[in-house]
Amino acid sequence: MQFPSTVESGKKIYFVSDLHLGVPNREKSLARERLFINWLDEISTDAQCIFLLGDLFDFWFEYREVVPKGFVRVLGKLATLSDKKIPIYFFSGNHDQWMKNYFEEELGIKVLHHESSFECNGRKFHIGHGDGLGPGDYKYKFIKKIFHAKFFRWCFARLHPNFGVWLGKKWSYDNRWLNGNVEEKFLTEKKEWLIGYCREKLSQEHFDYFIFGHRHLALDFKLSESSHYINTGDWLRYNSYAVFDGVKVELKFYKKQN
Repeated sequence: MQFPSTVESGKKIYFVSDLHLGVPNREKSLARERLFINWLDEISTDAQCIFLLGDLFDFWFEYREVVPKGFVRVLGKLATLSDKKIPIYFFSGNHDQWMKNYFEEELGIKVLHHESSFECNGRKFHIGHGDGLGPGDYKYKFIKKIFHAKFFRWCFARLHPNFGVWLGKKWSYDNRWLNGNVEEKFLTEKKEWLIGYCREKLSQEHFDYFIFGHRHLALDFKLSESSHYINTGDWLRYNSYAVFDGVKVELKFYKKQN
């Protein structure tokens, strides 16, 4: 995978995740989708490339000839940016992990299913969605293995899309934070599995920036004097994203200008 090795003059690299389009209802999802499109329009003037770090959708499953309906505005905008030769990389998340080739064939967007590393302007990055990394969370890791199994995907694809998409949405919406009953909070350094994962990686190889989504926490955590773990947060509460200007990565929050 060829990621950018330098940031061009006047350009920036953007990282964003966890829009969970589709929840909690069509009205609120559509408003969030439109806000995100406004953001894409604004950053398109200086974006050298865009990293979508997973869970753009609350549920996504690609049948051989069918994809979930809706989301035409954001899909069209991403296609437009791709046509303008702005590279877009999509790291599948735990809610849209069942991606195949639709984004690549229709939108020209490269889809990746595992975290990746690259160096840009002398800074080393390790990025991905972040689910299933680090110590603990064994129940989810077991479920993830099942969901990634070819046999499970084959069985699910046998379901009629009307039932399959309904079932997937129901499972996703039952998630404890999406139904509004629990708001994610920082669990202390020792209990944050992604911090544990970053520290383990850091003991093996230096990275200036670890950038993940998944935790729904807009967070810039200093791992050492020269290394940061940044979580891009989400667009359910924060409208947050990270941006690299060639020198440093900053966590920012979007508010549409009137």
